[in-house]
Amino acid sequence: MNNSLSVVVPFFNEENNLPILHKELIGVLRKLGMETEIVYVNDGSTDSSASVLENAVKKTKDGDIRIKIVSFRKNFGQTAAISAGIDKSSGNLVSFLDADLQNDPGALPKFLEKINEGYDAAFGWRKQRKDKTVRRIFSVSANKLIQVLFNYPFHDVGCSARVVKKEFLEDLQLYGELHRILPVLVYLKGAKVAEVVVNHRPRLKGKSKYGYSRIIKTIIDLITVKFLSSYGTKPSYVFGSLGLGSLFFGGISLLAVAYRKIFLGIFVHTDPLFLIAVFLVLLGTQFILMGLLAELQVRTYFESQGKPIYEIKEIERF
Repeated sequence: MNNSLSVVVPFFNEENNLPILHKELIGVLRKLGMETEIVYVNDGSTDSSASVLENAVKKTKDGDIRIKIVSFRKNFGQTAAISAGIDKSSGNLVSFLDADLQNDPGALPKFLEKINEGYDAAFGWRKQRKDKTVRRIFSVSANKLIQVLFNYPFHDVGCSARVVKKEFLEDLQLYGELHRILPVLVYLKGAKVAEVVVNHRPRLKGKSKYGYSRIIKTIIDLITVKFLSSYGTKPSYVFGSLGLGSLFFGGISLLAVAYRKIFLGIFVHTDPLFLIAVFLVLLGTQFILMGLLAELQVRTYFESQGKPIYEIKEIERF
């Protein structure tokens, strides 16, 4: 099967960078010798990004490269923009680029080489980042955490430059800020992944849309993905383990309370350990009930929609 490439470019208020990016991107795609398209997603820009981009597209109009501009009614966020770009793309390979010019479109051939070598996805590694020191420290820390949580063997989850086979994106539901850990989601689906060192450039025009509040959001998303990937079909294991542990320590505490009452003469109403024991027992009971309810919800979710709990790569018949 011949490969076709869709490049998804979400943007929000990037009027100064879009014409330059479009010119660079067109120049790269013309040299690839394959069917290509660009899907721009305007995430509710309030500046002149839309008109500037339209003018740039008209100046470089090329019948061999299809161009789509998807415009949102308002700003829905980058995750929604990337999700829309995936939905509206028609290539069997999907590439992603930010509109801030920090990732060099010239790296696209390197990603495609990895795909041609048999990989399902190729993700960028900003080995020499051109960001502020504080941002680099947070990024390195986040990547280390991700490597530990998911046994993820690569260096840079946050690099937006990547190429992925669309089959690994079609059933991928993106919520919140999950676009930031898209490589992990693809990896967890069983994709064969490669890493490509990319040229990372400093932002020269426009303002960065990344605030430090995203750190908290990313941590919450990591917890969610870890739970769903490890226990999404067996939540009772998590809540049940916590519940049994709490009941165990509650029981030990009650025995200690009984010992203190019988042998030391410490009355229950003056013993704070009794309140701790009661709290642990009630908490353990609640955890176990939550696990049972979660188990019922999971089974209802999969069985009512006929969803399997597995993914098949291929079936060979002889």
